[in-house]
Amino acid sequence: MAEFFKVLTPNDAWRKFSEHYNPTPIPEAVAVVDALDRFLAVAPVAPHDLPEFPRSTVDGYAVRAADTFGASGSLPAFLDVVGEVAMGRAADVALTPGQTAIVHTGGMIPPGADAVVMVENTQRADEISIEVLKAAAVGENVIQVGEDVRAGEQILPIGHRLRPQDVGGLLAVGIVTVEAARRPRIAIISTGDEVIPPDQRPGPGQIRDINSYTLSLLAQRAGADPVPFGIIPDRRAALEGACKRAVETCDIVVLSAGSSVSYRDMSFDVISELGQPGVLAHGISIRPGKPTIIGVAQGKAIFGLPGNPVSAMVLFDLLVAPAIRLHLGAEPMGAFKPQVQARLSRQIPSAAGREDHIQVRLETRTGELWAVPIFGKSNLIYTLVRADGVVRIPLDSLGIEQGAWVTVTLHQ
Repeated sequence: MAEFFKVLTPNDAWRKFSEHYNPTPIPEAVAVVDALDRFLAVAPVAPHDLPEFPRSTVDGYAVRAADTFGASGSLPAFLDVVGEVAMGRAADVALTPGQTAIVHTGGMIPPGADAVVMVENTQRADEISIEVLKAAAVGENVIQVGEDVRAGEQILPIGHRLRPQDVGGLLAVGIVTVEAARRPRIAIISTGDEVIPPDQRPGPGQIRDINSYTLSLLAQRAGADPVPFGIIPDRRAALEGACKRAVETCDIVVLSAGSSVSYRDMSFDVISELGQPGVLAHGISIRPGKPTIIGVAQGKAIFGLPGNPVSAMVLFDLLVAPAIRLHLGAEPMGAFKPQVQARLSRQIPSAAGREDHIQVRLETRTGELWAVPIFGKSNLIYTLVRADGVVRIPLDSLGIEQGAWVTVTLHQ
């Protein structure tokens, strides 16, 4: 049997993995209105300027700014009103010195005008003219041609995850279809004779399957399509068969449980036999989640996560989610998660050479935000349920003192 637990740091484990795993995003056409949270495989380019005509940002009067210079309440500028620009229509009037035209918010600025005076800064002098009570600068209250985006400009980069505002921006320039990266298929394999479906009542020594569902949801959130393989019993042939089917039909394979050192735990051997290069790391200097397996076989990423639900979810975020992002052409470590600064309510000890991820609850005390550690074994799912976020203690630290300021990465 191969040697277990040549423990690597998280960074070293990822570096070794990324040397062997280089997926190429596969583009597929997706309607922009259905593309929320999809990752771009091709960078869209603006087909025309936005806006394509100068527009007013207020209701008021289009003017030549020079005609208003020096205007004030005590010494107004007088301008002749020569027309009105209807909404949704091209301007049918051009201004000459001393003239103005009525415009509305979003409407076109007529030729000859270079500013708009807000209606509240004017008053009627008579039926055909107005008094301007405040001078306007050139370009004031006007959106210029191409001010939002220029024709030929790259709108969004490859690997960008589309947000609601991005969808709006694409539609604004008439882009209704984008080339998005195909979602990777991720096999979720839960193992163990003691694991039963969640709709059953556990007998002595049995537990309900949590990981199939939590890991599938994490996969969806990361941009993948989860493929649940169900619960695989602790029999070598059953695990081999499931893993082979997973490698043949999916892009990434995730096993939960079966990664530690025990007579029953076969994941290491099975992953080693799936193809080259096989297991790249077995054991990571992190708590929780030390017995994690990382491998690559036949170009497919394979992860053996601990069966304990907290460990499995922490390591999924740390390793599997970045692998999914590689598949989508995005920066693997670029996923944004909100963070807050808080003071630590009690000391957290740690051991040098190990990266600790401590779940915390946030409380407000006398106007300050405090992080309260939630200590519990990694098989206790409610450690995560009760947590608002996580504090990472780096490898070279012996812990964090009570009252110290820490960065809390929030759960979403």
